[in-house]
Parts: sequence; structure tokens; C-alpha cells
Amino acid sequence: MLKVQNISFSYSKKKPVLSDFNFTLNEGEHLCIMGESGCGKSTLLKAIYGLLDVQKGTIFWKENQVLGPKEHLVPGMDFFKYVAQDFDLMPFISVSENIKKHLSRFYPEESEKRTQELLEVIEMKAFENTKVKNLSGGQKQRVAIARALAKEPELLLLDEPFGQIDNFKKNSLRRRLFAYLKENNIACIVATHDKNDALSFADKLIVIQHQKIIANDSPKDIYNYPKEKYVASLFDDVNEILIDGKTVLLYPHQIKIVENSNEKATIKNSYFKGPFWLLEAEFKNQKVFFNHQTNLEGNTQINLLFDVNLSK
Repeated sequence: MLKVQNISFSYSKKKPVLSDFNFTLNEGEHLCIMGESGCGKSTLLKAIYGLLDVQKGTIFWKENQVLGPKEHLVPGMDFFKYVAQDFDLMPFISVSENIKKHLSRFYPEESEKRTQELLEVIEMKAFENTKVKNLSGGQKQRVAIARALAKEPELLLLDEPFGQIDNFKKNSLRRRLFAYLKENNIACIVATHDKNDALSFADKLIVIQHQKIIANDSPKDIYNYPKEKYVASLFDDVNEILIDGKTVLLYPHQIKIVENSNEKATIKNSYFKGPFWLLEAEFKNQKVFFNHQTNLEGNTQINLLFDVNLSK
């Protein structure tokens, strides 16, 4: 349904922000876009929504070409909704009134039912009569998402949608929101730094580095078979280790302590992570990090086992 074909964009002639981007998104699919700050995630969302005029390439939603401000007096596509990081809410009216602003006044009962449904999705029922100016940043973020969903867009674009929300609320909200989108067959693109947005809820994952797409696959395949250290580091600490003359990438859970092996190491530091300890060790003049159930004192001598197939 969404076709991004060879698009490029730059704010100045000297430095491109998006360079030859190509990908597709089907009806109801969820795409996650990851990459370090400044890589072009937010710019890509703005281009897809129609807030920017791309210098090269085309964007289509079904048979409709997405065009920017040069072609539209009011930028943005009617069948998309975009939730930016600044929210753009109306501060002096209530939460429910902000949502109802995008619903029909001619059908008050339906509007009220829809508003109550969305308040449940964002877990803000207790704040429906609270003025937006009195909300926290995370609460405003949730209201902005509900407002964007009011008219059931065909594609929802979210820029760091859970960035200001507390962890104890974030997990349940994320489950509710993405379940709601799937139930209503609403496609979604999320620009994020949070690996949990991608690994648990995305159908597709794109990784951007240096203004180019360097990975485009399922989250499972990108996580399990990262081709570059940069990609793996978006998910966890990553070890780039030379073993038997070959450089391999390993997550901390892929390194274990065993009773006997030829791979000797020395503990240097430890970091408590709750259900486990992240241990730092020196292995053949290389620093390695791995998970362990208990803490070990510095200078402890250990034997390591690496979960890697060097024949690949």
C-alpha cells in the first residue's frame, strides 16, 4: 500500500538527510525505523506524511501520490495521521475535548463512544476532564496518540511515541496500542530508539546509518544475524571479538562461563542488572561483556564458551 521509491531529501545542498530510500509497507503492517539521533528518522516520517518536498523519487499510498507543501496549501495527507514529538495539543481544553475536536459534532453519541474507547486505549480515563495544560509530558504524549486515532487513519506515523512515558506505563500502553492497531488493520510506522518497539511489535524493521538504509528485514532476522556492529548495538551491548582469526559479533547472552575450555579470561568489572549481572572481562587483550546469574570478584580467572558457528 505504501511505496517509497528512491527518495532523497536534504535541507541544504551540501548534506543529504535521506539518500535513495526504497521500501514498501502493506495494509495493516507495522514498520519500525531505528538509528542514532540525526540519522533521518523524523525527516523520513515528515516526507511520508507530506510535510516536505522530496528532491528525488516518489511516495505512493495505494494509487495516490504523496506530495509536499508545493502542491498542497495545507500539507499532510488526509488518510494519514502523524504524531510528532511536540504533540501540538490544545492546552486550555480537556483531554476528551482534544480527542472530540477531530470527531463529528453531528453525532454526539458516537463521538462520545469513540472518545471513551480511545481513552481506554491510552489508559487516560481518569483524566478525561483534566485540562491538557495540567498534564505531564508523558500524559500529553498519550493524548496526542488518541487524537491521531480519532478518525481511524489508514497509516499512523509515530515519532518516538513512548519517549516521555514512564516505564511502568509504557509497557502496558504499548501492548494496548499496537493490539488496537492490528485489530483495526491500521498500518503504522514508528521512529524509535527503543528496541522493544521493534522486537515485540514490528513486522518489519529498517535501520538507518549515514542517511542510508543499511538493513531492511524482519526484526527477528536483523537481531539474530546483524551484519554490522552498529546494527547489533541498537539492541544490546555487543562484543566484536577476534576468535580463531575471525571477527564475530556476540550479544552478552551468547557468552557463558564453563568449567573447562581453552578460552581463558579475567573478570574486571561487574554491573547489577536485576535478574542478572553484566560482567566485564579481559579475553586475549580484548574487552568482553557477558551475562551471569551471580556476581564475581575482580581478577577472578574464568573459562568462556562462545555461542558462535565460525564456519558461517
